[in-house]
Amino acid sequence: MRVAVCIITCRRPEGLQRLLRALNALTFRSDPPDVEVIVVDNDADTSAVSVCDLLRRELKWPLRYEVEPQRGIPFARNRAVACAADTADFVSFIDDDEVPQPSWLDELLTVQHLYNADVVTGPVVPHFPEGVPDWVVKERVFELDRYPTGRRLDKAYTHNVLVRVGVFKAMETIFDVRMALTGGSDTHFFRRVHRAGFSIVRANEAVVSEWIPSSRTRLRWVLQRAYRVGNSAGLIEADLNRSVSSRVRFALNAYAKFAEGMLYLPLWFIVGRRAAVHTLRRVCQVAGMLTGLAGRRYEEYRKIHGT
Repeated sequence: MRVAVCIITCRRPEGLQRLLRALNALTFRSDPPDVEVIVVDNDADTSAVSVCDLLRRELKWPLRYEVEPQRGIPFARNRAVACAADTADFVSFIDDDEVPQPSWLDELLTVQHLYNADVVTGPVVPHFPEGVPDWVVKERVFELDRYPTGRRLDKAYTHNVLVRVGVFKAMETIFDVRMALTGGSDTHFFRRVHRAGFSIVRANEAVVSEWIPSSRTRLRWVLQRAYRVGNSAGLIEADLNRSVSSRVRFALNAYAKFAEGMLYLPLWFIVGRRAAVHTLRRVCQVAGMLTGLAGRRYEEYRKIHGT
């Protein structure tokens, strides 16, 4: 079995180095697959080449370095798929600010085999810097819903995923470059994959940790992220579901989230600042959902966080 582990990176040398060394520690319960690590540098100045050159001899897996000068995550993701599609059976994506557990890839492959899944996705847990505000942890700002292993899902994200190569070959468009700086091109892709009849299955033990920089634990960034997530959801909904009834349902869902956030506000006196943050996040998310549904794009990824 041939697996390409693909990493999109842009001016995060420390994170990339940490990730590559963690990949060197991967373990397998039986014969390991034939792994190739593909790093796609989304920086025209090739800032990641020195890290790859430094660690290439240390790694027990072959390392391939590519440059995608066109700025935008979907351009780089598409380059990674193009590099892997002719030689790999499966493509795995992991972010350059993450660290996998040693059993990560083995768990993805095990679940893929058990369920004959086309896509397998695992959880991402935050790794916080010292001094992180208490409300960030309690509000679970950086945590997504957890699902049991084997649960069928209707979407996935490239921060922790394994994809059968045939899925990419079957899709007319892979990662949509219209979402180059808005984010959400992975959600858009995997929602289309699900609609095309491919299976997406959860592997709850395939865990990676996301290293959160201090710049992302500030309230302003948290609210901007909530707006961006909502904006991406609105853009995707407008693109995939163009009927009036679908848009009305999406808008009603947005207002329901707004109402839920407002109901949480009176708990300020019980749970403190967290209640206000929860309400503000909901307000920003709903604003993003509605503006995205109307076609307005928020380009969060013009700025790079972390090193």
